[in-house]
Amino acid sequence: MQNLLTDIAGVRVGHADDAALASGVTAILFDRPAVAAIDIRGGGPGVREDALLDPVNTVEQIDAIALSGGSAFGLEAASGIQAWLAERGRGFAVREALVPIVPGAIMFDLLNGGNKQWGRYAPYRELGYAAADAADTTFALGSVGAGLGATTANLQGGLGSASAVTRNGIKVAAIAVVNAVGSVTVGDGPWFWAAPYEVNAEFGGRGLPATFTPDMLAMRLKGGPAPAASENTTISLVVTDATLTKAQAKRLAMMAQTGMARAIYPVHLPLDGDIVFAAATCAKPVEPLVELSELGMVAANVLARAIASGVYHAKRLPFAGALPSWQDRFGGTA
Repeated sequence: MQNLLTDIAGVRVGHADDAALASGVTAILFDRPAVAAIDIRGGGPGVREDALLDPVNTVEQIDAIALSGGSAFGLEAASGIQAWLAERGRGFAVREALVPIVPGAIMFDLLNGGNKQWGRYAPYRELGYAAADAADTTFALGSVGAGLGATTANLQGGLGSASAVTRNGIKVAAIAVVNAVGSVTVGDGPWFWAAPYEVNAEFGGRGLPATFTPDMLAMRLKGGPAPAASENTTISLVVTDATLTKAQAKRLAMMAQTGMARAIYPVHLPLDGDIVFAAATCAKPVEPLVELSELGMVAANVLARAIASGVYHAKRLPFAGALPSWQDRFGGTA
């Protein structure tokens, strides 16, 4: 176990980003099609193929997921991943035609100081292809891929991941791009809201403050008193090796959303996207009541950890006015 999304067998992750652009793409590839669903709780989402993931609709499985910066321009990242898959004969079969199924989600990073004057066409399709081509069973965290340009209310955001195993040996893992309108840390201190779920000091081991003051519980929003809905969102994916139906994958995504509430304060605002994809590689049977409930509980914990991890590993962007990183302010473990 590497404490990464790729602890689930048959899953690979790749990044492609541009330092001058201060944005990028993360591709999640499934070696075999995976059952998938989506849950959206924020008021400002940007998604591709979300209708296809509804349990009532026909296509049951997906080939990959695209996570991207670039706001609506970044939806093109999935086209690059789709092209990469098509070259390798992957896709949903309609007689002799193959259509790779690549849902995606984006977050807004157009005002983070990077050069977004890209000309007629945005670079996200090519970044998506490069991210797919780079996919492997290990990958970097923090200011990479789709997380390169991410920010939160008070600190640099980033890309994080975490994994766990249930009592019955079912694995579940998460990846998250943290660009929330709220804060992932308590007040002005080093403590992560997700601290109760931390494993092996994976995001610094600082725990929670001894007491909570009213200031710690005050609302901190990115952009001051009037943030824009388009500037924020946390996009994420949880994957399990359990055998799930599409409806059960939807339930898993819904339960995993609790992890956002455990890691971001405030959360699920009109200003956020707050998207959780859920995917199942269907390698192990799962009992549909108690075991599925435990799987959802653990998935929420894992997602909370992945969100904290993204901020913990992030680095400050090299532009005037950039937010500090957690490492800049608090540095390392306790």
